[in-house]
Amino acid sequence: MKDKWKNKNFFEALKNALNGVKYTIKNENNIKVELIFAIFAIITSIVLKINIIEMVIIILIVFLVFFAEFINTTIENIVDLCTEEYNEKAKIAKDIAAGGVLIVSILSVIIGVLIFLPKIL
Repeated sequence: MKDKWKNKNFFEALKNALNGVKYTIKNENNIKVELIFAIFAIITSIVLKINIIEMVIIILIVFLVFFAEFINTTIENIVDLCTEEYNEKAKIAKDIAAGGVLIVSILSVIIGVLIFLPKIL
């Protein structure tokens, strides 16, 4: 019974992973905002003709923000699974996970300013 949740093959694992992406995009409002900023950053990168190293940095930070949001969503769902009533420790766990997304988002803004501002000016 321990293999109940185990993927049978690569394609089943891929399907399940894509289901996770779809769930997050459909149910999490913040990732929709992050997608808009990501598209804006990629379009700005193309318009400003940033170099390949800068483009790699932009793509990495975009995916890092998405990864942080996915981890945050995972933690929120696990906490919700553990308790349906208000619990201060559950709130703290959710707040810390959200704080992680905030920190990565601030980093993305700093990197965006460092890369885009000199080219705009």
